[in-house]
Parts: sequence; structure tokens; C-alpha cells
Amino acid sequence: MTHVNWAAFASAEPGLARLAEERFGAFRHHVLATLRKDGSPRTSGLEADFRGGELWLGMMADSLKALDLRRDPRFSLQANPGEGTDMGGGDVRISGRAYEVGGERKSGYAKEVEPPEPFHLFRTELTEVVRTCVEDEKYLVVQVWKPGTPLRTFKRA
Repeated sequence: MTHVNWAAFASAEPGLARLAEERFGAFRHHVLATLRKDGSPRTSGLEADFRGGELWLGMMADSLKALDLRRDPRFSLQANPGEGTDMGGGDVRISGRAYEVGGERKSGYAKEVEPPEPFHLFRTELTEVVRTCVEDEKYLVVQVWKPGTPLRTFKRA
């Protein structure tokens, strides 16, 4: 499987990447899904950070979501839908694998972002980006991107 970071995705699908960043930028907290030791899903709040061509996931030291990702790197990150039901910009979900970083990469990030210490930092490799929205108040539109494939768009009334 091809390893794709945020920069590679943005290069392949700049329009969808811009929409996704705007959606995640509209609110501070989002929902991260990880896998527990028994394989069941765990959802947690998280702040996503698009920086330097990467989608970074930072979290408190020894948090359950960090321990989940250390054990099994698969994740899904859902953008905060905001208030009401209009979901301006659509609903966006990013899935992939998250790998913990340390050393100079983590130190450089910490200098730039100044997160609460101690913390875990994970870089992501994307396996899917999905945007769902309503068009013309009557069509459900789903855009699906996966590495190595063109953007697919499904529309239904």
C-alpha cells in the first residue's frame, strides 16, 4: 500500500483537501475513533493539526487513545459537525494509520505549537478521505478518495 501523508493527498486532490481543512478549522474539537485492546471502538475528543504537509494528532501522555494507537495504528477522525443541522461545508472523515514520533520531530513540533507537556505526537498516513454533503437541498453527495485511485463522487436523491 502507498503511504500518503497530508501533502501527498493535497497534491492529488487540492479541492477536497482545502474543503477538509476548512471543515476541521471551523471548530477546535473533533472526534477520533481508535480500537481498544478487545477490538471494539473507542471515541475520544481531539484537536487536529494540519502543519508542514502533515496531519498531526497530539494527545495527553498515557491517554487511552494514545495507548490504543500505539497498539493498533488504525484511526478515523470525524470533523465536528457544529451546531444545528446545516453542516456548512459538509461532513468530513479522515481515516488511516497514526505512528508516534519522538526526537527532533517532536521537539520541533513542541517548540512551534507549545502543547501541554508531556504529550504524545502521531503523524498520519491516510487510507481514505470522505466528504458527505447535501447539494441543491435534494441530493446527498458523497466524495471518496483513497490513495492511488481517482476521487469518486456518488450522488443520490
